[in-house]
Amino acid sequence: NGRNDCRDMFPEAIRAVRELSPKYFVFENVKGLLRKSFDTYFKYIILRLEFPFESKRENETWESHFNRLAKVKKSPLKFGSEYVYNVNFHLVNAADYGIPQHRHRIIITGVRQDLGWYFMFPARTHFEEQLIVEKYITKSYWKNLKTDYVDDINVYKTLAKRKNKLATIINFESLSKLRYRTLYEAIHDLPLPYATKNSAYPNHVFRNGAQPYPGHTGSSLHFPSKAIKAGTHGVPGGENMIAYSNGTYRYFTTREAARIQTFPDNYIFEGSWTESMRQIGNAVPVNLAYIIGNSLHKQAAFNNHERQTREKTTLQSAG
Repeated sequence: NGRNDCRDMFPEAIRAVRELSPKYFVFENVKGLLRKSFDTYFKYIILRLEFPFESKRENETWESHFNRLAKVKKSPLKFGSEYVYNVNFHLVNAADYGIPQHRHRIIITGVRQDLGWYFMFPARTHFEEQLIVEKYITKSYWKNLKTDYVDDINVYKTLAKRKNKLATIINFESLSKLRYRTLYEAIHDLPLPYATKNSAYPNHVFRNGAQPYPGHTGSSLHFPSKAIKAGTHGVPGGENMIAYSNGTYRYFTTREAARIQTFPDNYIFEGSWTESMRQIGNAVPVNLAYIIGNSLHKQAAFNNHERQTREKTTLQSAG
């Protein structure tokens, strides 16, 4: 519901930037924020993050504030560059970065303008095409994982609706790239949860009652999982289940869902299965957060070194 949603935390995020004036920041949100119906409000959010010190005035509507910020952006800045941010946003699929899950999210990054650089989002590292090659052409996927071949090409066609793309891909040799990681890879070394009351793996307990319904059909084992849901928009866990090739279904255990979100096994979730799944579904994949944070850290260090080198060179020339 955008600005009318009681869960909208962007005003508080912007306040945090204004009060802390950090060198850089990262925010994450659902891809639905890019829908046409949110277009103006999303542009407003980006403008507020670019100029967090140009606060909304008392009794000023957000639309009036948006128009005023647009004028500020076009006119000479009345603030110093240390109060303005270079802001970018990127729509990413976590599977493109080795997360065993299709999870599309917006990542918003900002770098304080006085630092003199923009954040360059890290390039994708994993590819769906390579997974298709290794499953259906070289079949190395099955050999390397020591598991039986499953003829799930029709599942792929149904999920991706890419028959033409598949016909093109199967004529290629191996692409020699990293492939998408699958649900099976994330959980295959865990014992089956039916007899693990005293399991060495915490939060790995069977939950009964999994069944599909329209729009919630589970995840096939040898593809990246569908996005882990928090349960806000329907029956909690309705999509958080495995769809086996024999037509049966099983809910993810909390530990399996945590692995799909790349939490380490020593990270313990408290509360019921529903509450734990809510926590996991609301989280950012741990490894994706690391990749983005590590890239930001390295770029900051590089640009800081470059700036110091330029300043040193300038001083030496002046001397």
